[in-house]
Amino acid sequence: MKLATSITEIDSSHPPLVLIHGLGSAATAFKPIIPELSKSFKVITVDLPGHGRSRYSKGQLMHPKALGENVFETVKNLYGIDSFHVAGNSLGGWVALEMAAAHPDRILSLTGLAPAGLWLKPASGRTPSEAQSYYLAKVLRPFLKVGLRSQALRKIGFERVSPKWQELSYETCFDASYAMAICSGYFPAWDGMLTRRFEASIPSSVPVTIIFGDADNTLPYPGSQEKSLAPAHCNWVVLDSCGHAPMWDRPEKTVEIIVENSRSFGVD
Repeated sequence: MKLATSITEIDSSHPPLVLIHGLGSAATAFKPIIPELSKSFKVITVDLPGHGRSRYSKGQLMHPKALGENVFETVKNLYGIDSFHVAGNSLGGWVALEMAAAHPDRILSLTGLAPAGLWLKPASGRTPSEAQSYYLAKVLRPFLKVGLRSQALRKIGFERVSPKWQELSYETCFDASYAMAICSGYFPAWDGMLTRRFEASIPSSVPVTIIFGDADNTLPYPGSQEKSLAPAHCNWVVLDSCGHAPMWDRPEKTVEIIVENSRSFGVD
């Protein structure tokens, strides 16, 4: 099934970079870094099934490896692009890892922004507390435009996600809340992660950088940041004053790392 995408092309000679969002999110999550990334890349964003503008079909495979194949197919069919740089946040980071493991010849470089799947013990079932954000966004959907102008509501929604929640723009908070509120693929994608973790191998020919924030409460250290599951050759970076969304809390540094990692392409 084709995914909803968008492409930002300032210079047609720029190499392609595909951005993949996390669970309950959408391509809009990358707005803070797209303008700067577009100076170096032809930026392609995708909405995973049941997220953003992409539909979810009941019974559709939603585990990370299947999602990665869907991204490959969509980018190839829509833009004729077979290989590209990739960066993914949370679930999107895990999807990117699976893509590089399955087709290393098609991934020019990979940057994982707090990638999921690097946990010591995979979850066996849904945790009610972890679904609170989803249900809150659904209930408050009619009031988001006005309510998110309130510091109190922003604190409830984003304090655990970002140590800089007070500095996040209204647009970032609204986009994230709205994406969660309309996310029909939330539980199918969540179920696709259960009992799994990333355990595949990525050859050293693919440059890999993994970023985690020092204040990541969603995938906290050490249980969800197991280095032994990451490619042995990867560059592992911990950013200070950063939560689960480096593109929000440290946008300039995130862009710098993605660009630097992409320039390692071809170096074994």
